[in-house]
Amino acid sequence: MATEIKAPVFPESVADGTIATWHKKVGEPVSRDEVICDIETDKVVLEVVAPADGSLVAIIKDEGDTVLSDEVIAQFEAGAGAATAAPAVEQAVAQTQAGAAPVVERTETVSDQAPAVRKALTESGIAAADVQGTGRGGRITKEDVTNHQAKPAANVTPLSVAVGERIEKRVPMTRLRKRVAERLLAATQETAMLTTFNEVNMKPIMELRKQYKDAFEKRHGARLGFMSFFVKAATEALKRYPAVNASIDGDDIVYHGYYDIGVAVSSDRGLVVPVLRDTDRMSYAEVESGIGAYAAKARDGKLSIEEMTGGTFTITNGGTFGSLLSTPILNQPQTGILGMHKIQERPMAVNGQVEILPMMYLALSYDHRMIDGKEAVGFLVAIKELLEEPAKLILDL
Repeated sequence: MATEIKAPVFPESVADGTIATWHKKVGEPVSRDEVICDIETDKVVLEVVAPADGSLVAIIKDEGDTVLSDEVIAQFEAGAGAATAAPAVEQAVAQTQAGAAPVVERTETVSDQAPAVRKALTESGIAAADVQGTGRGGRITKEDVTNHQAKPAANVTPLSVAVGERIEKRVPMTRLRKRVAERLLAATQETAMLTTFNEVNMKPIMELRKQYKDAFEKRHGARLGFMSFFVKAATEALKRYPAVNASIDGDDIVYHGYYDIGVAVSSDRGLVVPVLRDTDRMSYAEVESGIGAYAAKARDGKLSIEEMTGGTFTITNGGTFGSLLSTPILNQPQTGILGMHKIQERPMAVNGQVEILPMMYLALSYDHRMIDGKEAVGFLVAIKELLEEPAKLILDL
């Protein structure tokens, strides 16, 4: 008897989703808890798994279709498909016992793949059937596509391209990237956004990190980076300037008595901002471990909506990609966002002498409707002073 496969129940902040990928076709055998479908929302990709061993008997919502919360997307029959799969398995076993390599017919296409893999295949122009999959059940991973590109091609004749011929490729924008674009545009149109800058001497932090990074990693099992210092410095500065930790709701100002800092992370699907909760209560090790875990989840598309919901302030690090200076855009309804940048050695005047120091530009974008220039500059100077004298930050001075 067929049972209904439904879309997950979406949180209130998510109106609907889009069928991104069907991993199984009608009649194809599937195991219990195996992923059969990916649903892409404005924030995350949700996986739909098989309720039992069996197979799909009907797909109601095709790839690209919009689905609502708890809407029926397919019909599933437990136990179905096993008889179809058995001859192929028996043939493979018989061939192996006879000393011959089992022949597996591969009929995968680009549309059969997960979103990140599908994007990599499309951009590289590689056929899915040409890539050897190393993932679960022989599925193709993004690394498989990268490794296939790196292989030297045998007996390949260079293609002749006519002079003046230009190639264009058009691909649909993902829901996440569309949503990010909408939010960024809204932030520029609906807020009185202004950016103030300062610079910080990173030498004290770099020396402290160099001295203790090995012991820190051995003790806590987490790498000591720069982000934990910035998160803790921002938390202390937010305590001193509560308006930067506030948000605007209609005609009301909401002052938050807690410190939930979002850390912008780049992923294949777009920019995501998972949130570290109660950073005033977190240790440096907990901050580093939390950021590391979020980065791994972002790469694998495993971040949950709850992990990206809320946040009272955001930090973004363009320096990871070499950015020397930028003006970050507000993450509404927050009223402030801190931009970190590349550490660059520059000649600086110190007590009348010229010294070469590792400097970083800091940028604070803020909503001028809520935050005055005096508060914004004071907030940024507080972060600068805490980072240049980390003993004050660690000793809570």
